[in-house]
Amino acid sequence: MRFHSGDADLDYEILGSGAPIVLLHPFPAHRGIWLPVAERLSTRYRCILPDLRGHGHSQTGSGAATMQKHADDIEGLCRACDVERAVFAGSSIGGYILFEFWRRYRYRVSALVLCGTRAQADSAEGRAARLASIDDVRKRGPGTFLDTQAERLLGATTRRNRPDVAAAARAMMSSMTVEGIAAVQQGMAERADSLETLARIDAPTLIIAGEEDAVIPAADAQLMARQIPRSQLHMIPQAGHYLVFEKPVEAARLMGQFLDGAKLSVNSE
Repeated sequence: MRFHSGDADLDYEILGSGAPIVLLHPFPAHRGIWLPVAERLSTRYRCILPDLRGHGHSQTGSGAATMQKHADDIEGLCRACDVERAVFAGSSIGGYILFEFWRRYRYRVSALVLCGTRAQADSAEGRAARLASIDDVRKRGPGTFLDTQAERLLGATTRRNRPDVAAAARAMMSSMTVEGIAAVQQGMAERADSLETLARIDAPTLIIAGEEDAVIPAADAQLMARQIPRSQLHMIPQAGHYLVFEKPVEAARLMGQFLDGAKLSVNSE
């Protein structure tokens, strides 16, 4: 299914029925990274999985894919799916988007799930590295960049013991174009710091982090847990940055327990 948002058409799919959960995938993958979790949750929930702009089958639009554009895209998705309120789960860039979405559309949010993400903006070094990667991808193509990302984003245990999972994750990245990578990297480099937002989040919040995440340290997840009222933090062993794909059984179990325990007010249609 597709909907139009701003200057781009975006793809999405829906699994199951019940109270809605919107699942935002990490860079540079697509919505398929959430499928193993969504298949488990879809027996009780309506799982809505978009391809973010610049990823998968969604268009990139013009200029940087900023967090503001992404947040407006998710608002448009809610309208397209007749969702008034939902649980929103975001992995990596999905979490960055949800901080901006909270600032703009908090009335939509009944609960948050933040996976392998952080509230801080890029450091000066991190921003410079993103911008340098754009130049490199434009000169050399996306292959080497995506190979490097696959190495960084998966935990060491997954890379060693689950070559099938590693290969599937790398295959998801193959849909990224040069312009998609450039737009999304530019948007992440420009994103606002969200540390001051944390204390204002009053929705039930689950934070999940992988113990082998080489991109975002556990300290960043712990910081969010300290600053967001009523939040819960769970670490998943033997999982890296792509924890929802590496350990979908554990991720779905944690999310299911969290949703069962939270007092949620969401529309089921």
